Amino acid sequence: MRAGKYSLSFTTGALLHHESVTLANLYHQYLDWAQVRAVAVAENSLQLRTLSSSKKVTNEIVSRLRLLTDAELAFLSDASSSDQALLLWIALCRRYNFLADFAAEVLRERYVTLKGTLSHEDYDAFFNRKAEWHPELENVTTATRSKARQVAFKMLREAGLLDTGGRIQGVMLGTRLLILLKNSQYADTQCLPVFESDIRGTEK
Repeated sequence: MRAGKYSLSFTTGALLHHESVTLANLYHQYLDWAQVRAVAVAENSLQLRTLSSSKKVTNEIVSRLRLLTDAELAFLSDASSSDQALLLWIALCRRYNFLADFAAEVLRERYVTLKGTLSHEDYDAFFNRKAEWHPELENVTTATRSKARQVAFKMLREAGLLDTGGRIQGVMLGTRLLILLKNSQYADTQCLPVFESDIRGTEK
């Protein structure tokens, strides 16, 4: 379990795959997130309908991407679509302790113990358990709680970690991505449905 308060503001958007890669590419030009934010909003780089939406989504994506290293951002720009999605999920878990703990304690745990599936009931049980220790969850409205669950499952599907039938999809980490994650300060691989033996095998 990671220290710190839980936030559910990831409901601003789901994985935001295309939009995140767009802003990562902008970062390579300016090497400054404030400049990226300003340019993206001024030029409507994300092609959103309203200025308020552009600001909101841009701010959300920047809050995730700024937790990636320059090497990880470089990887994001030229990686395969599936590897991009995995790294964006990692960025989400770094940004949101709630998602990181859910991924480690429920998603990965069910995968490595061969449960094979992930349901809304599993999510609800996790939420209720954490609410006992995180008072910030106690005041969450039913509507917000439902939306957070909906978005969390959508992100898992978009990241390729869950299929439409609720079956957990194990991942095979390529050497380059694994090295990046191993060099980070976070326990990133704990947020993925992967066996420790597979991680060790990839390192060889």
